[in-house]
Amino acid sequence: MYDVIRKHSTTRALYAQKLISEGILEQDEANEMANVYRAQLDKGEFVVHNLVREPDTTLFVNWAPYLDHDWRTPATTGIALQELQEVAAKITAIPDGIQVQRQVAKIYDDRRKMAGGALPLNWGMAELLAYGTLLEQGFPIRFTGQDIRRGTFSHRHAVVLNQKDGNAYLPLAHVNEKQPRFDIYDSILSEEAVLAFEYGYATTAPKGLVIWEAQFGDFANGAQVVIDQFIASGEHKWGRLCGLTMMLPHGFEGQGPEHSSARLERFLQLCAEHNMQICNPTTPAQIFHLLRRQAIRPMRRPLVIMSPKWILRHKLATSSLEQLATEAFHNVIGDGAVDAAAAKRVVLCSGKVYYHLLEEREERGIDDIALVRIEQLYPFPDRELEEVLKGYANVQDIIWCQEEPMNQGAWYSSQHHMRNAMKSEHPQLNLSYVGRDSSASPAAGYMSVHLEEQSKFINEALSFDV
Repeated sequence: MYDVIRKHSTTRALYAQKLISEGILEQDEANEMANVYRAQLDKGEFVVHNLVREPDTTLFVNWAPYLDHDWRTPATTGIALQELQEVAAKITAIPDGIQVQRQVAKIYDDRRKMAGGALPLNWGMAELLAYGTLLEQGFPIRFTGQDIRRGTFSHRHAVVLNQKDGNAYLPLAHVNEKQPRFDIYDSILSEEAVLAFEYGYATTAPKGLVIWEAQFGDFANGAQVVIDQFIASGEHKWGRLCGLTMMLPHGFEGQGPEHSSARLERFLQLCAEHNMQICNPTTPAQIFHLLRRQAIRPMRRPLVIMSPKWILRHKLATSSLEQLATEAFHNVIGDGAVDAAAAKRVVLCSGKVYYHLLEEREERGIDDIALVRIEQLYPFPDRELEEVLKGYANVQDIIWCQEEPMNQGAWYSSQHHMRNAMKSEHPQLNLSYVGRDSSASPAAGYMSVHLEEQSKFINEALSFDV
């Protein structure tokens, strides 16, 4: 075989012979070209003449303002109520002549009522207000993903389509005349390609907000190599900062396994050295402040949001304009509805399961079990959780409740953080797990089984005699 290889002509020789046989080149010309090329290589000269020899300094990005910040760097994300209402009016205004589809018109009518305080804010309105206020303050926004203009669960409707001619109108592109760009693109189902592009874009665009949203959280599976090789480890390997935000719909609603989980456990396993932020917000105010924090705070590290599906329209998942104006993102949310001194149990939880626990607690009339939400799972808010737990001086036990199977979700990655937070005030107590049993599948996939499992662990979390 090696003898055959040695006797085989080189690619250059074969190509030269082809050009000569076709009368395009003479043998002497071919020899001269090869000799000149060889001489240039020997002298260290350029042989590829379309190379960029001098960098284009106009494309340089000054990263200095974003260096040496960590996740505790403060950021003021509230905005004056009057300014908030002014932005709300702009992003809900639709020019005359645009015929809006009936259901979309109702959504915008409700948003105008929210802006006036007549209705509490839902998730979609709070999210759009985050974008609108950032644009007003000079932060550009780029948003890509599948069906994101409408939103997979029809909550966003950031783009209005004229029913007469199909032309699109973007209210967020008309916040003010001098605003930066607002780009929003529905992308194809090619997650690896799109996410990789957005990662690269975010590494060159530190100011502003760059977002990629998966139609369902599991769609990120197809881009796992991008997450592993670049998003999770790019800063450590190459010193490249990146403020990319990933929105991954996550929640167990009795649907098929592949549409139930954004694989929270995978992202938590990739976390070390404060390389990413993993958040699971539960209220419109929380998503408002979280998105604004990501842009305003000068720390540039990827943000992974376990975004909701079911609670997008939940009757209890609402916020007020005042909460957007005066508050900030809370890494941990205590339970203001329960007398802390009377609480016998603290249930730690994160995400959608909180509302299942809350509804069942209200139905049973329970007043001695506190529900504490951990909204940021990494970097883990040890101090905040410790401070919240201090208020529950008389509790007899502390449990962690999740809707994901035991081998998934936050349990294995976060239990030691929770135990550390318990040490100062509750050293005698042990943290116990309540939730679904371990499973090879992300979810049951059968509504009857799903509801049976859910009822069982919710009852266990709220009962002392189980």
